[in-house]
Amino acid sequence: MMKTKSAAALLILSTLLSNMVFAGGNHDSHPAEATSSPVGMPGKAKNVTRTIDVSMSDMMRFTPSNINVKQGETVRFLITNDGKIPHEFVIGSKDNLKSHAEMMRKMPDMQHAENNMVTLNAGQKSAIIWQFTEAGVVDFACLIPGHMEAGMVGQFTVQ
Repeated sequence: MMKTKSAAALLILSTLLSNMVFAGGNHDSHPAEATSSPVGMPGKAKNVTRTIDVSMSDMMRFTPSNINVKQGETVRFLITNDGKIPHEFVIGSKDNLKSHAEMMRKMPDMQHAENNMVTLNAGQKSAIIWQFTEAGVVDFACLIPGHMEAGMVGQFTVQ
């Protein structure tokens, strides 16, 4: 019985993971050459054109939550958790963010190690360097269970 449950959980996890777009290109400790997607790709520090501070709060909000960027621009996001509980900053398409949030509800202890996301405990700071390769709208959200549903979302407008 336990083997059946483990096998079912593994099958669900592998199916969900296969449907997600991961910005770094792979999931091992030796990142592959970054590939572009509609949401962009990890940027290089030498190409950063500006830095944007983003704060996360226990009011389930990002500040700012709407950010304008230029197509091709590489931005360093300095992300701070100003709250007392953990929060995440995850860049992705709306559909992928929703799928990943659903997976997080089923596996709330899931750990992340991707170039398009950071999880921060209270008071922590981190940075993501991101290149916006295509014009349009790119979303970001906190995928900790309940946070996105409470309104912890934002958008980049890529012009």
